[in-house]
Amino acid sequence: MKIVSICALLIAGLIPFAAAQQPALMQTAVTMSGKSITLSYSAPSMKGRKIFGGLVPYNQVWLAGNGAAATFRTDAPLEIQGLAVPAGEYTLYVLPDAKEWQLIINKQIGPQALKYDQKLDLGRVPMDMKKAGAPVETLKMTLSRLGGVAGKLDLAWEGTIASVPFNIDSVKASTEW
Repeated sequence: MKIVSICALLIAGLIPFAAAQQPALMQTAVTMSGKSITLSYSAPSMKGRKIFGGLVPYNQVWLAGNGAAATFRTDAPLEIQGLAVPAGEYTLYVLPDAKEWQLIINKQIGPQALKYDQKLDLGRVPMDMKKAGAPVETLKMTLSRLGGVAGKLDLAWEGTIASVPFNIDSVKASTEW
């Protein structure tokens, strides 16, 4: 009985510790022309680690975040760097390189999206890269409206900010609305 009690106490003590180790689940959203665009993602922290070229290797597809798929949902058709993205739900992956990154929009969603399947790529687009003014401890993704039907997705972590502009595809949107 003492062994069972000790084991129960140890397990009870580890549950909060394990929960504290999970990255926070975050969401960013923007409304443009009355249509909602949202991105839900897990937000891990650096915790003194080298992220890009270390924890996140270069030239390997990365599920942006950690432990949960980065789910991108748009109620309007979009144009992202020349790629037509129909209204719907997608998973975002990133292919980082020391000098340039590609954003991968993938049709696979849900738990199976934790394992990348290139056959389900809607497409890949280049991201604009710049250095962060100060280290970004926790991964931060931001959707912002630039005016009219234009917006931007920013991904900031460690010393890097990667961005991609997007527009509501007004020709397709007008036929769907």
